[in-house]
Amino acid sequence: MSKTNVDDLLIEMITPKVKEIEERFSRGEGLSNEDINTLLLKSQYNHINHLDGRLDEVTASVRALEGKFQGLEGKFQGLEGKFDVLKAEVNGRLDAFDGRFDAFEGKLDAFEKNIELKISQAINTNMRWSIGMIALIVTVLKLADMFTK
Repeated sequence: MSKTNVDDLLIEMITPKVKEIEERFSRGEGLSNEDINTLLLKSQYNHINHLDGRLDEVTASVRALEGKFQGLEGKFQGLEGKFDVLKAEVNGRLDAFDGRFDAFEGKLDAFEKNIELKISQAINTNMRWSIGMIALIVTVLKLADMFTK
């Protein structure tokens, strides 16, 4: 807060009376109630002016802090934007990975079916050979049995 013309007029009106009271007091004269009230008024006025000055400093400090907080808010918004971009990038990469994983899973299923088919074919082939060998052995044994009798 800045001083007004009324403030200056008030101090100009009180100053001569205060000087007169100070001179009388320095000579050892007593003070009247009006003198004490005038001194108290001057003291309170000085105190109020001091508080006004401090209030101006606090107000300026608060304004400076508001500016700093607005700057921080802007930085946080920028950081939030960067996180949004990073989040989108990570989500894109995860989606791509998910697609590649699905493709791999499909290839793995096809490989598994291929392996099952080959195992099944191998079992069938082995069974045929085994049955054929058993039939041959039985036939040879039967022939041997017929010739030995």
